[in-house]
Amino acid sequence: MQRNVHFVSCLLLSFVLLSAVATGARALDYPTHPPRIIVGYPPGGATDIMARLFGAYLSQKLGTNFVIENRPGAGNNIGTDVAIKSPADGYTFLLANPANTINASLYKHLTFNFLRDTVPVAGFIRVPNVMEVNPEVPVKTVAEFIAYAKANPGKINMASSGNGTSIHLSGMLFMAMTGIEMQHVPFKGSAPALIDLLANRVQVMFDNLPSSIGHIKAGKLRALAVTTAVPSPELPGVPTVAETVPGYEASAFFGLVAPKGTPPEIVVKINALVNEALKDPAILAKLKELGGIPMPGSPEDFGKVLADETAKWEKVVRAANLSVE
Repeated sequence: MQRNVHFVSCLLLSFVLLSAVATGARALDYPTHPPRIIVGYPPGGATDIMARLFGAYLSQKLGTNFVIENRPGAGNNIGTDVAIKSPADGYTFLLANPANTINASLYKHLTFNFLRDTVPVAGFIRVPNVMEVNPEVPVKTVAEFIAYAKANPGKINMASSGNGTSIHLSGMLFMAMTGIEMQHVPFKGSAPALIDLLANRVQVMFDNLPSSIGHIKAGKLRALAVTTAVPSPELPGVPTVAETVPGYEASAFFGLVAPKGTPPEIVVKINALVNEALKDPAILAKLKELGGIPMPGSPEDFGKVLADETAKWEKVVRAANLSVE
């Protein structure tokens, strides 16, 4: 009897050791073919910019190209659905952004639960949104914009990168706190929205700073204010919305998640590389240029950001009585 127990114990120990060796080998061999990062928007917007910046770094470090796959539509939900329903093998990632945390309460009939069906991998950066207008709009401050909007109710078109995005909700929050009326015009991403804003087919947008900062610095768009509690060093002289609308605050974040069940050793490996990137002088210079604040940390740290943002925007959605079928 004792010999049998000893034999079973040896078998169990061998199984544990073999599993550990297999796990280690899987992490060492990874990746054996190109992973993909799914972006729920067209090329050119802030989410796409982040995916390409960090995707290039990961490609360089791992010696295998990270493919950026744009799957726009339904306010980021199409890309999210594709990512969540992909094999949890470490070869599919999703570029997570505020829409993922907003849509959880905004959309009534999602086919997934973002927090439940994904695992956090790594945070990239936080960025302000910027309240910007076409230069033909006759205002230069937030106060002037509010007065102009009240004098022209319903005649101002507010662009967004889609229903449920932080750009959309930032504008809705502004309307709720100021009592003004604007027509919301959703696009399939920041890039097509900016085309219409530059052409003055829409007049205002609360865009993520990385996709608009070049147009602002070139004088093609006029920045009225940033949406964060403090000004952005990359837009000197541009105030915060809160200086005119006390208590107003909104920001965007970007990072990576993967389908639930993705091997933990791959999650840890990618997290370590992203944290490495956030110390790289070239990456930091680019993030500074885009107006972003690095978000280093563990997968658990990024998971807390996702959970906190989901709770925050749920309150805004409920208070404004917003919903999308």
